[in-house]
Amino acid sequence: MIEYQSLPTPDQDLDPRNELIATARNFYHQGWMMGTAGNLSIRLPDNSFWITASGRSKGKLCQSDFVRIYPDGKVAQSSPDLKPSAETAIHQTVYALFPEAQACYHIHSIEANLVSRFVQGDTLILPPLEMLKGLGVREENPRCFIPIFANHLQVSQIAAEIKERFSVTLPQVSALLIRDHGVTVWASSPETARNYIELVEYIFRYMLRSREVGIGEIGTID
Repeated sequence: MIEYQSLPTPDQDLDPRNELIATARNFYHQGWMMGTAGNLSIRLPDNSFWITASGRSKGKLCQSDFVRIYPDGKVAQSSPDLKPSAETAIHQTVYALFPEAQACYHIHSIEANLVSRFVQGDTLILPPLEMLKGLGVREENPRCFIPIFANHLQVSQIAAEIKERFSVTLPQVSALLIRDHGVTVWASSPETARNYIELVEYIFRYMLRSREVGIGEIGTID
């Protein structure tokens, strides 16, 4: 049973939802959040977070299209017909595992879904592109991996598998793939999370194009 509590009134000029609205609109026009797909969240100083509501077009969001989730899982009182994103459990897991994370973005791009099928296992090798520096990988000829998780109807199962794997082995970059579903990133600021989405999407497009022109089998395990 969902518990609700009163919702404080934010300073409209400083409201972090404005950042999420602008980012969602940008991603929508990139073709990464079509229909009502995808979800964005931003963490607040009290460790609660705003997350996009379920069933809302990401190209037309307004401040009332977000739900506030507290660390104990309680949902702040809002409109009776407003429900948190179906993937809220994944955001909760990311924030619990990575205390430095201040934003978590999940999109449904064609490229992310295609590269998630490059391998049958749970790890995708990324090409050693300069763009990896933007994800914090600063090595010469890096061998960098991105974890892949199975898609499940019950999102809580995806979240549990993320928690189980990352509790043992932290990812090399702040990103994960859910096969046939999409990519999720997290970062220390909303701006950085937006950059991460753009960078991983660039890398995915490169991987697809490299296969088209016959540059090796990028993304496979040797």
